[in-house]
Amino acid sequence: MRAYHSGSVAVQERVGVRQLADHVGRSVTDGIRPVAAAFLEAQPMLVLGAPDRHGRIWAHLLTGRPGFARAAGPHTLSVAAALPDGTADDAPVGTIVLDPRTRRRMRLNGTARRSARGFTVEADQVFSNCPKYLQQRELYGFAGTPAPEAGAARHGTVLSPGQQRLVRTADTFFVASVAPDGVDASHRGGNPGFVTLVSPTELSWPDYPGNAMFLTLGNLEADGRAGLLFLDWTTGTTLQLTGLAHTEYGPEGRVVRFRLDHAVETPAASPLRWSPPAYSPANPPVPEDRP
Repeated sequence: MRAYHSGSVAVQERVGVRQLADHVGRSVTDGIRPVAAAFLEAQPMLVLGAPDRHGRIWAHLLTGRPGFARAAGPHTLSVAAALPDGTADDAPVGTIVLDPRTRRRMRLNGTARRSARGFTVEADQVFSNCPKYLQQRELYGFAGTPAPEAGAARHGTVLSPGQQRLVRTADTFFVASVAPDGVDASHRGGNPGFVTLVSPTELSWPDYPGNAMFLTLGNLEADGRAGLLFLDWTTGTTLQLTGLAHTEYGPEGRVVRFRLDHAVETPAASPLRWSPPAYSPANPPVPEDRP
């Protein structure tokens, strides 16, 4: 099974980590091992990256009681939730399951199909990532009766002042990107301020050293479509952004720049309520002059 496509290989060669990437890539399988199945069944949230009917890429937050996402076989993920509107049967999708309590995460990419329970994903790639840049949070619990404004999505093409604050203060977001043969969903983390708001339609973030796979940057090398998901961990509000992204390489490192096409803010979209974070010791300091 091939772990990388030409875009990821090009970035690995440019950065000089091709040999390390080959070593790390051996951990990618198409099966859900017992330890991964146990991890899945204990989680209350999952992020799904998928294209809509217009070809735009979105990152969606799905939640449920532990067990809502579970292995239904050695190659099948079953999710007790509806596929997001606009996601077709047999669509390529990427998923990331992240547990802030234990700072563990796993990714599963494949093909989604609706099912009696919700939907399934037939896995093409399954692998875990290290805990770098993951903030630790405790789960306070599930919110009670939804607020009247819950689920009332607000659409726009420019970030509002409140949305700008959410982006500026984020310590975590998720990014969905497109591979020639599928979709991937990943995580980015850092100290608050690591995401720079360049304008109400443009933002950027540093690409910190990671596992040398360069799946996201490799995807952006071949196809700039991307979907971002920001989460207010205390209120459950989600902010989904879709647009185009590219990577700039400079003497001080790599920076990803994202230009907004469309934004969707959903108040109280998630019933999960989390504690304030304990920041990862791996987070680099944020420059004081960053806007």
